[in-house]
Amino acid sequence: MDTLHQIEHWADRHHPRWIDFVRISLGLFILYKGILFISDTEALMNLIGEMDLGFFHMALAHYVAFAHIVGGMLIAMGLLTRLAVTVQLPILIGAVFFVNMDSKFLTVTNNVEFVLSLMVLVLLLVFLVFGSGKFSIDDYMKNHPTA
Repeated sequence: MDTLHQIEHWADRHHPRWIDFVRISLGLFILYKGILFISDTEALMNLIGEMDLGFFHMALAHYVAFAHIVGGMLIAMGLLTRLAVTVQLPILIGAVFFVNMDSKFLTVTNNVEFVLSLMVLVLLLVFLVFGSGKFSIDDYMKNHPTA
């Protein structure tokens, strides 16, 4: 546990302010994808249906949509950022390694989705280390405990 606190302390001291705008954009993008999944559940079910999970298709579709909507809002606001990122990681790992890596991997449209999923996964890992930053509700609550 001491190592995690050291990493968090290092990340708080070396957090550039411009990366907060990247965090906000990432959160809004994840929220947008969650809204797209809710509005077109059939497309999400087709993506998940290719993975042959049996009964868990519907539960997984609800988990993905709910996690994207709530997690995207939390990441954009900078509230419980590391927790929200941790909830997003299994979804993006699945998107990068299972959904987008199929027989159509070299097609242009699927390659764009793969690159986009990979970029979001890398950014989530960055914010797992760096956390919320100065422009966040977490930072405000830490600096104003009685407010």
